[in-house]
Amino acid sequence: MKSLKELQVWQKGIELVEMVYKITATFPEEEKYGLRTQMRRAAVSIPSNIAEGHLRKTAKDFKQIKEQVPGTTALLLPPVRTSNSYSV
Repeated sequence: MKSLKELQVWQKGIELVEMVYKITATFPEEEKYGLRTQMRRAAVSIPSNIAEGHLRKTAKDFKQIKEQVPGTTALLLPPVRTSNSYSV
């Protein structure tokens, strides 16, 4: 099995986290504990879940985690839609 850092799905998850952090940094201060935090937590959970599945070392567990990623990613959709007015 590849190392975690070699997994393309994990790399894309990290790229998403970096993108979300960059975008949410432009949000107004009143969103510090609202949308900004919600979006950052949702984004961070994606590569975190992939790492957890990878460390379990069984193909079955890893497959289960990979199948959960789209659902975890969907957690970003409502705040992204709501935050469109903050984007630069």
